Amino acid sequence: MTDDRTVPNAALLSGWRKSSYSGSEAGSCLEVLDDHPSGIPVRDSKTPHGPALLLPRSAWSSFVRGVRSGMLRP
Repeated sequence: MTDDRTVPNAALLSGWRKSSYSGSEAGSCLEVLDDHPSGIPVRDSKTPHGPALLLPRSAWSSFVRGVRSGMLRP
């Protein structure tokens, strides 16, 4: 079952970039996709063919603000 908050196979989308808040170790890489029409897809780089979470732009903005302010730790 697919819902509108996930992308079942994230590898079908191109243009992924590593989040600037991801660690430099190979084990902690969060990737995001800019300019997607339905929101901000987020995936784990270790599973590129796995699902991506599709976040509303407002939720992604709140998350980034929280990380930048130190309120949230990536």
